[in-house]
Amino acid sequence: MRSRPARSSKFASSAVLSILFGLAACFAAPRAHAQERRDREPNSVYAERRAKLAAQVDCPIILLGLTGREEFSQTYVFEQEENFYYLTGHNEEGAGLIILPAKSSGNDPSNAAHEILYLPPKNPQKEKWNGMRMSASDPGIEARTGFATVKPFGEMRAAVENLAKTYPCIYTILPYEKELGGYPHEKEVVDWLQHPYEKELGGYPHEKEVVDWLQQAAPQTTLKDIRVQITALRRIKSPGEIAFLQRAIDLTVDSHLEAMRMMRPGLHEYEVAAKMVEVHAMGGSEAEGYAPIVGAGPNSTALHYDRLSRKIEDGDIVVIDVGAQYSGYSADITRTLPANGKFALRQLEIYNIVLGAQNAAIAAIKPGMDLCQKGSKSLHKISYDYINSHGKDLHGKSLGQYYIHGLGHNIGLNVHDPGEYCGPLEPGMVVTMEPGIYILEENLGVRIEDDVLVTQTGYKLLSERLPRDPAEIEKIMAQGAAQRAKAAKRGDD
Repeated sequence: MRSRPARSSKFASSAVLSILFGLAACFAAPRAHAQERRDREPNSVYAERRAKLAAQVDCPIILLGLTGREEFSQTYVFEQEENFYYLTGHNEEGAGLIILPAKSSGNDPSNAAHEILYLPPKNPQKEKWNGMRMSASDPGIEARTGFATVKPFGEMRAAVENLAKTYPCIYTILPYEKELGGYPHEKEVVDWLQHPYEKELGGYPHEKEVVDWLQQAAPQTTLKDIRVQITALRRIKSPGEIAFLQRAIDLTVDSHLEAMRMMRPGLHEYEVAAKMVEVHAMGGSEAEGYAPIVGAGPNSTALHYDRLSRKIEDGDIVVIDVGAQYSGYSADITRTLPANGKFALRQLEIYNIVLGAQNAAIAAIKPGMDLCQKGSKSLHKISYDYINSHGKDLHGKSLGQYYIHGLGHNIGLNVHDPGEYCGPLEPGMVVTMEPGIYILEENLGVRIEDDVLVTQTGYKLLSERLPRDPAEIEKIMAQGAAQRAKAAKRGDD
């Protein structure tokens, strides 16, 4: 259930330092490598999404991909900004995109292309370090990218300036208000549109500090937000997206089954997480959908616990929230296990209450229902009412107070994909169902989370292959223990 952390940006504290770093980047090996997607949708799917956006606007849409320099960690692997990738399928650094409105012919005397992909220039020196990258000069680049017009990124600034003379506004992704947690990248795109510039490194927005002192005035234009329109498209998954999600879910199910088989007192939380990540990677996952959560004993009551440092003890309950990513799409599945293979009576009581709440909510899934906290269509209310009417805490109080998060969320290119919690569910949405109870006083946390596709008539449980019934879980754990004992006996012989 954990959100991906926002990408961090680290900038030089002065223009001089920024210029030096920029020049050094021309000769040194870049730190970020482009992430290789296992698969992607056909170019026609991305083109259809762009056409739908173009039909909804009256001014150009201008988006910039990430540059690969948003993060300086040696472990950083480049991953494209989600909205840019959703519209282009392009997962390399430093790209730009212009989409003209569908009804732009009257305002566009140049009869220019209605969508243009901008790519960085060819850089053989960098490619010696990081491998081949696409450029506008590559033969067949149009067919490869699905764009009829592909140009060097250095030409994008002049195009923006010309469009600002023709249109009264420009659509882009405006940054969230700070208190809502927007990505720094989004603000930089806006700054770049308001202050376009030329520079030897291409004028990417993250280099804003390098050129602020140039004091170049930008064309004055009204900026409008295209986020809502893109979000509306992203909520409904294409058949290809559903296939990618199912692959991520299948890998995640495999890893959870392995966790059930290996679980026992004496392991560390990190050992369980490491085995699950290994299963994902060996199955073709490029990355984790989010930082693995394995919380034993008291750590089971912390929703996003990720230190993974505790030695699992006999009698612990263990919450495992781990999800694979495949072709950029993230699964999100949680199971709760008894460390010693057998639920204690109190653990089983709480587990069955959470399972009952999840079953009640899943059974009610259909178009028109929602994930809102309240209301006649609320799936969350169904799960909350079940929890609040079953069982008590040690003080005889109802358990609803220990259900401290929402029932679910959309998944897709982000494990917390865009979606309106109080908006009606529609066919093609993929959401999680994850009720939980967290009683710190008892060192007892239980969460059960599954991934569900909303269909025309109801739902399809995409993670159905992973058992939820406590007796089935105990059986799998017992089989794992028997296999370990057999292996140990062979070793003694």
